[in-house]
Amino acid sequence: MLNSHKRNTINTCKRKMKSAKCNHGPGFSVSLQIISLKQFLFLQLMIIGGLANAQKVENLYVNLYTDSLKKGTYNYINIDGKLSSGKFIPLDSTDILFSSSDGRFSGNSLWIDQDFKKEKVSIKAVLKSNPSMYKEFTMYIKKKPNDEKLKTLDELMTEGNSKSKPRRRNNGK
Repeated sequence: MLNSHKRNTINTCKRKMKSAKCNHGPGFSVSLQIISLKQFLFLQLMIIGGLANAQKVENLYVNLYTDSLKKGTYNYINIDGKLSSGKFIPLDSTDILFSSSDGRFSGNSLWIDQDFKKEKVSIKAVLKSNPSMYKEFTMYIKKKPNDEKLKTLDELMTEGNSKSKPRRRNNGK
């Protein structure tokens, strides 16, 4: 319940519609904002419309960039969500709770130690907004050593130039 001083102050402010802000007394301030009924209804319609368009994830899909996990590096685990509209969106660790039988997650990336000895790792991705929706899958560990040397840009350019042959024009004869 408002005391009589505050009630009088509010009434005084209402009478002074010219002023956007009234300040009467220590620690008491009333801000008046006048909006029309049309603006209020428009705002309500926008809020309701925004809530109606909110899409929910209906299914999870695992899209891996590789067929095996590499030791001694972070391996990105890509999870996509299919929305009720049919659109696919990428999901990250703000949407998905990741866990695995081995290794450790940092965001969407799973670190596998260099001295890891097992053949495979089980991974589980759970949708945080609906924990009953999850994907479990197994990834195998790359067996070949990671000692391959990638070619430099100069090596690729030299190789490309030596393979290309001059083209002969076919004039329809």
